[in-house]
Formats: sequence, structure tokens, C-alpha cells
Amino acid sequence: MKWSDTFDIAIALAENHPDVDPRYVRFTDLLDWILKLEGFEDSAENCNEKVLEAVQMAWIDEVS
Repeated sequence: MKWSDTFDIAIALAENHPDVDPRYVRFTDLLDWILKLEGFEDSAENCNEKVLEAVQMAWIDEVS
């Protein structure tokens, strides 16, 4: 996965953190969790707040 795979990242986060409400996740934690996902092969330097917001919104949609 890369940063552009927003929905795949959201699905993986929902599977790995089923008890977490994504509305309350800090971006520092979100970044850390994404970088630790199995199959994630991108760099933190390629990420910004807009990307994290997109992932967070996709995760919210996934669990809603």
C-alpha cells in the first residue's frame, strides 16, 4: 500500500484497531499505525495532514 490507497489503509486500520473510534485518533498515532501496517510500503515524508485527514474520513466511513 501507498498513501494514495486511502480506502485500503482505512480497511486495514479498521481490522487492526476494531475497538478504536477513528474520530478521536490523533494524527501522530494515525501516522504511526499506518506506517506499521503489514504491506504498507511508503515513507512518512510523503505524508501530510491532508492525507491523514483523508484516511481518517475513509476509516470513519468504513466503520459507520
